[in-house]
Amino acid sequence: QVQLVESGGGLVQAGGSLRLSCAASGRTFSRYLMGWFRQAPGKEREVVAAMAWSSGITFYADSVKGRFTISRDNAKNTVYLQMNSLRPEDTAVYYCAARETPWRNIWSRESEYDYWGQGTQVTVSS
Repeated sequence: QVQLVESGGGLVQAGGSLRLSCAASGRTFSRYLMGWFRQAPGKEREVVAAMAWSSGITFYADSVKGRFTISRDNAKNTVYLQMNSLRPEDTAVYYCAARETPWRNIWSRESEYDYWGQGTQVTVSS
């Protein structure tokens, strides 16, 4: 079984920064795609960023481009989301997700991911 555990969420003022971590544990699995999603109250879950694991190519939602950075540490089996210049509208529960099979160049759909973390709350105050 594969577990993804997010950490690093919290309360921050607008303009501040947070770094989220997603640690993978359990059985060894092939990672083809790693993603970060978020869900704000009353809204659908949306993609924030993703990384094609073998190439390291990254993708970002327009709303976070230039402010958020997805990265990884292979040795620690961990994916990060560095969030800078945070805005109140970034307030949401943030989820980490992983795809275990070759991906189809579709990085933004929830259905493309096989495993999910439990989420970590990020609250940005104005």
